[in-house]
Amino acid sequence: MKFITLGPAGSNHEYVTRHYLDFHGIRNRAHIELAVDFKEGAEAVLQSRADFMVQCAVHPATMATVAKYLSGLYVVDTFISPSQDLAIIQRRDVENPRALAVMRPTLDYTDAGKWDEIILLDTVAEVTQGLIDGKYAAGLGYVSATEERPDLLRVAEFIGTVDDAWIVYGRTRISSNRLVAWRDSPAASLYQRTA
Repeated sequence: MKFITLGPAGSNHEYVTRHYLDFHGIRNRAHIELAVDFKEGAEAVLQSRADFMVQCAVHPATMATVAKYLSGLYVVDTFISPSQDLAIIQRRDVENPRALAVMRPTLDYTDAGKWDEIILLDTVAEVTQGLIDGKYAAGLGYVSATEERPDLLRVAEFIGTVDDAWIVYGRTRISSNRLVAWRDSPAASLYQRTA
């Protein structure tokens, strides 16, 4: 089986997809391929070059993915997963950075008013790599980068993990025009306790 998701290597999409495969016990029978964007990923599934695609429900491309591929690419699963730990990361060689590099959906995780300039990028992985490469002095990126490069980067403001909804797409329609939900889910138990 081949699962395709958004790259580059080390992206949150790759991280969550790996954990999803582990959860289902299929990691040793499945391969993860990374796409440049979700158009490439959707086309790979539709052309049978990949079996499934994993996408964060709040990714800016999600609406276009669902709308454009209304026929042929179907939602086959959804789940909730924490992201990698996030933080405002600063390069150690810059004392007072004035600009913050950030992926737009994560901007609300911090006070944007603290910065003179906001630099919007497509992915958190791109922000993190830009910090390592010296393109940006500060950015909202993966904490793991500070652990891998403590000589270069430091955590200026720890944010932590965020629970996101995720969508898995495939070529087989699961719903058959009916609601598909898990009656014994943790949410169902919460509803029963609250009612």
